[in-house]
Amino acid sequence: MADKKSKITIYDISKEAGVSIATVSRVLNDSNNVNPKTREKITEVMEKMGYKPNAFARGLGLDTMKTIGILCADSSDTYLAKAVYLIEEALRQNNYDSLLCCTGYDFQNKQKSLDLLISKKVDAAILVGSNFLDTTVSSNNAYIKEAAKSIPIMLLNACFECQNVYSLFCDDLNATKSAVEFLVKKGRKKILYLYSSKSYSGVKKLEGYKEALKENNLSLSDDYIVYCNSNRDDVNGFVKTIEEVYEKGLRFDAVVSSEDYLAIAALKFAVKRGISVPKDLSIIGYNNSPMALMTQPEITSVDNRLEALSKQLVATLLGVLEGKEMPAKTEYKGILIERDSTES
Repeated sequence: MADKKSKITIYDISKEAGVSIATVSRVLNDSNNVNPKTREKITEVMEKMGYKPNAFARGLGLDTMKTIGILCADSSDTYLAKAVYLIEEALRQNNYDSLLCCTGYDFQNKQKSLDLLISKKVDAAILVGSNFLDTTVSSNNAYIKEAAKSIPIMLLNACFECQNVYSLFCDDLNATKSAVEFLVKKGRKKILYLYSSKSYSGVKKLEGYKEALKENNLSLSDDYIVYCNSNRDDVNGFVKTIEEVYEKGLRFDAVVSSEDYLAIAALKFAVKRGISVPKDLSIIGYNNSPMALMTQPEITSVDNRLEALSKQLVATLLGVLEGKEMPAKTEYKGILIERDSTES
C-alpha cells in the first residue's frame, strides 16, 4: 500500500478533485486565493488517497530546487541554440538554474532524457523545438503526458493539449500562408516550396503553403513541393536538389522555404543559373535569422517571434510554479520582414 501511495502525484489529486493542477498547487502553498469549499474538497481527496507532498515539492514552491530542465535536440542548430540562450538568460534573471540535455532526434533518447531530468528533481522541463512532438504516431507523445503528471512541461514551437503542459508557438500556418499570398499579389504564380522537416512546425508551414494556393485559385502540384533531405549544413546539397527538379523541366518564379538556409540554397541556385533575384525569381525564407542578412541580395524572411516566445515561456512557467492560473496555449503571429530578395 505504501508503494502505491508513493506514486500518487498532484496530477492524480487534480483529476480526482476535478480541479486544475494550479489550484492543487495553491492549496499546498496555503494560498488565500482558493475557495474554502474547493480547499476542503482537495484536502479531503489528499487524505483519502494518502497523498503526501514530495520533499522536493517540484514546481509547487515548497523547498523548490530552483532548477529547470531543458531538452534540445541539436544545440548546433542556430534556431534552437538561440532559443536555449534566451530561455536560460531569462531563468537566470529570475534566480533559476538549468540543466540542459541535447537529445538528438531519436525518440528513445528524447524519452530517456526527460526521465533523467525528472529523476534530478527539476521543478519543470522545457522542450525546445517542435520535433519533440510526433505528428504521425500519437502514441509517441505518451512520454510527455507521463512526465506532466509529475512536473509542468513547457513546449516551445509546438502545441500539445494535455493537463500540465503549456504550449507557446508561432502561428506557422498563417505566417507561411501570408508569405505565399504576398508573392501572389506581386504576380508570382509558380511558387516552389522547399522544406526539410516533418515536425509539428514543418507540417503547419506546409499546410499554410497549400491553403494559400487553394484560396488564390492556383493549381497545386506535388512537383512544386520539394523535400530537402540533406544535412542542415549541406547547403550545396540543397542546391543540387533544386537543380534536379529544374533540370526535369520544372519552372518557377518564386520560392518559399521553411528555413532561411533553404532560401540561401535557392539564392545560390539562382546565381549559378544566371537567374535574376528578385526580377525573375523572388525568394522568402523563414525564422528571420542572421543568415538572411549575410547574402546579396538580403533575404526576405518570416520572423517567427522567437525572442518574444522565449521570454513569455519563462514568464508563463514562473506563473505556473507560483500556483497561478496560466494559459495552456500562447500563440504569436509571424511577421514578414521584407528585404531585397522580393520586389518592393
